[in-house]
Amino acid sequence: MFLTRAEVADFLDRNDNYCILTHRRPDGDTVGSAVGLCLGLRAMGKQAVILHNPDTTPKFEPLFEGLTVKEPAEGCILVAVDVAEDHMLPKAHGYLRNSVDLRIDHHGGNREFTPKSLVDPQSASCAEIIWDILGELDIQMDEKMADAIYVGTSTDTGCFRFANTDVHSFDCAADCAAAGADIFGWNQVFFETNTLEKLRLQGWMAENVKLFSDGKLAVCALPKEVEERIGVNEDDMGNLSSYIRSIEGVCLAGLLREEKDGCKISLRAIPGWDAAAVCAMFGGGGHAGAAGGFIKLPLAEAEKALMDAMLKWENS
Repeated sequence: MFLTRAEVADFLDRNDNYCILTHRRPDGDTVGSAVGLCLGLRAMGKQAVILHNPDTTPKFEPLFEGLTVKEPAEGCILVAVDVAEDHMLPKAHGYLRNSVDLRIDHHGGNREFTPKSLVDPQSASCAEIIWDILGELDIQMDEKMADAIYVGTSTDTGCFRFANTDVHSFDCAADCAAAGADIFGWNQVFFETNTLEKLRLQGWMAENVKLFSDGKLAVCALPKEVEERIGVNEDDMGNLSSYIRSIEGVCLAGLLREEKDGCKISLRAIPGWDAAAVCAMFGGGGHAGAAGGFIKLPLAEAEKALMDAMLKWENS
C-alpha cells in the first residue's frame, strides 16, 4: 500500500514504539533520515530508536549518539529509511527482511517488501521526505534534527551540485540553517576534508582509469590489494565514482571495487545518461544520476562486463 506524506504522518501519530532501519554501508542520506525521524518521533513523546548498523563508519557515529539499540524490542514497528530493497539491509539485519512495517524512500522502480510504503522518486533525498513528514506533524526542528536532515539532503545532492537538486532541496536546507544546523561544520566533514590516503588513492585512480567511447565513458577497476596498500578506510571510499565522472568529457563513469565474491559497482552520470539502467543489467538499481550494483565475477571479467553494459546502453 502506497501512502502519502500526510498518511504516513497520521500512521506515525497514531502508533508508538518505533525501531528505524538503515541500509548497508550507510551513507549520509540513510543516516540523516533515520536520525531526523527518530528525534522527531521522540519530540512527540513517542518511543523511538535506531537499530545499530554494524557497517557504520566513524564519520557518522556522532549523529547516532544516544539513539541506537542492538536489537529491536518485541512488538515494535519497524521503519526502513532510504532502503531501496530488502537485500539492502545489512547482513546482520537480514532476519528482519519480512518484518518491516513501513518503508520511506526515494528510489523508484524497486520491488516492494513492506505492507506500507512512501516512495517519491522525484525527491532528491529521503531526508527531504522526512523533513516534509516532520512538517505534517507540526514538529519544530531543533539543532540535532536540523543537523541530521541537512546531512542527508546535502550528501545526496552533492552539496547541491547534482542534477537532482531542486527548489525543495534548497527550502529544506534553508529550514535546517534556520533551526541551527552546523552548515559549515558538516560541509567541512563531507565535502572539504580528505585524508592523505584518499588523495593518494585518487592519484592511483587518475593513472588507471580507462576512457572509451570517445571519452564519454569511464571505468576504474580498483583491486583490493591497492586499497589495502594505500590504507584507505570506508569513509575514504565515499563519492569516488563522482571523482571519475568529474573528468572532462565523461558522461557516465563507473567504479568497481574488488570484494571476496565479486565486485561492487558504483555509477555516476550526467543528465540524459542513465546509471540505473546500466546497473539494472546486473540486478542493481538506483537513480539515473547515481546507481549501484554487484557483479559476481573476478575484477578483470567484471571490468569487461561493465564496459560492455555501458556501451550497450549508450547504443540502445
